[in-house]
Amino acid sequence: MRSMTGFGAATAEHATVRVTVEARSVNHRFLQVKVRLPHDMGALEADVENLVKQRLGRGSVNLSVRVEPVGGAATVRVDEDVVARYREQLEQLAATAGVPFTLSLAEWAHLPGVLETRSTEFDPRATKAALMEATAGALDGLVEMRDREGLAMADDLARNAAELKATVALIAERAPDVVKRLQDELRRRVALLVDRPTIEADELAREVASIADRADIAEELSRLEAHLGALGDLLGSGTDAVGRKLDFLVQELFREVNTVGSKSADAQIAHWVVDAKTAIERLREQVQNVE
Repeated sequence: MRSMTGFGAATAEHATVRVTVEARSVNHRFLQVKVRLPHDMGALEADVENLVKQRLGRGSVNLSVRVEPVGGAATVRVDEDVVARYREQLEQLAATAGVPFTLSLAEWAHLPGVLETRSTEFDPRATKAALMEATAGALDGLVEMRDREGLAMADDLARNAAELKATVALIAERAPDVVKRLQDELRRRVALLVDRPTIEADELAREVASIADRADIAEELSRLEAHLGALGDLLGSGTDAVGRKLDFLVQELFREVNTVGSKSADAQIAHWVVDAKTAIERLREQVQNVE
């Protein structure tokens, strides 16, 4: 099992280019990939997206890419024309203000446009190789973090599933007695009414059977048992992408438990239904994080 939340970063160098990639992912219903590339590398976005899709099944994934020159890939030069224009204007300003014109070398260097950095053209093949290598490394770190979180999530889901299973077992054990008590109570009441000439005994018997049948939760309990079995199989399957199946199962579990609560008039079962819904809600919240 794997979480949808994680982070990974990696750097790769090829020839005169260094590429750093940071990958972050959060929960999302499907796989959504967003890549922030320098404007001159837009053609490589599809290659990065395909690499992500090979590694991940769900989640909103954001990749940030930074490209830097290595070694002699960048040169710095002084723009003498800009310096001359600065000197002319500053000397006029100093004369007008009646102050001496003094400017240190560091102050000159910090004036906008005085120093110009030029990067050597990067080799497209080296740039792509560095980008794909760094992306693969960042995804390795991302997947590793998602795997670690997934282990903790699996343990938490298993505990809540066991709690829900135990609660459903209590309901299943008590349910037959509840139906029998309901039938006995209805028969007792029918016995008091059957002497009335306006009421047919067989009609009352059918009504008793109908009421008892509507209160019977055997089918719901059977489906709950099947869903819990499927949930246990998924949690123990060792498969990464089980989030959607788990989400469906949790919805079905809630539907069946809700029906049990609406059909049963027993106070103890109603109390257990609340416990079951609480466990299912915890399952639902955790399942939202599963890939």
